[in-house]
Amino acid sequence: MYARLAEVVRSGFTESIHFGSVAALAPDGTLAFALGPVDEPMLPRSSAKPFQALACLSSGAALAGPRLAIAAGSHTGEDLHAELVQAMLHDAGLGTGALRCPADWPENEAARHAMIRAGEGPARVRMNCSGKHAAMLTACAASGWDTASYLDPAHPLQQRVRSAAERLSGEKSTHTAVDGCGAPLFALSLAGLARAVRALTLSPEGTPERAVADAMRDFPEYVGGTGHANTELMRALPGAVVKGGAEGVLVVATSEGHAVAVKAIDGGPRATTAIALAALARLGAVTTGAQAFTTVPVLGGGLPVGEIRPTL
Repeated sequence: MYARLAEVVRSGFTESIHFGSVAALAPDGTLAFALGPVDEPMLPRSSAKPFQALACLSSGAALAGPRLAIAAGSHTGEDLHAELVQAMLHDAGLGTGALRCPADWPENEAARHAMIRAGEGPARVRMNCSGKHAAMLTACAASGWDTASYLDPAHPLQQRVRSAAERLSGEKSTHTAVDGCGAPLFALSLAGLARAVRALTLSPEGTPERAVADAMRDFPEYVGGTGHANTELMRALPGAVVKGGAEGVLVVATSEGHAVAVKAIDGGPRATTAIALAALARLGAVTTGAQAFTTVPVLGGGLPVGEIRPTL
């Protein structure tokens, strides 16, 4: 049965409730507590991007710094993101037409309005998964693999993605789906997702896994963007790796070894950061730098009249 994870309180009245699951790992990697089903298959959505970036890096893609961070990120489509994606494709000898992700507007409101004023329309480089797709194409070019079929689950690159996810999570994926961007998506349990990101975060220096974690931590603006919850939470929790996904998924791993994976069963992300922080605090992790994210304001007439708060 899914657990009650957060409540929406407006003017003292509980208006809505978020149910879901939480898998929380102690610094030694053991499951410290679980709320709701954490061993059943779930779709990690974009929380799987660190594993996809790892597979690209291990397949010969020349990724480092911002390029590796955006490969593991869900960017907001700002100019710095679009320009980096274009540069990655150019260096791989490819154009933006090689991207198989859908054309989209930037998630960043200022960038979207600027494009509209300029008479531009949706573009593939602005889609929040374009960094991942550019990294996949870079890996294919480096390994001599076919670039037209890079989203086929049987493609060598996608098999490496699956292998990386299974190795880090310690479990076999039991279902293959298609993500919103068109890439293959390999199901994991929520506990497996927490184990996988924890393993990535704690990997020894000099390993590809550590390179992915360090790129995300060093360049959080490419994992999300201006004002993005993942970006701001990594800045507030130095050393942590944070990656959200669609349909209410979020995973956070600290440099001390704590790890929390959250799935809101209603698919809404608005409370997941606060839930993850509450779970980390329950584990004993230091979260004092992230106090601003422990609740979410509920507005009435443009002013705070309540809050969304965890109920762990």
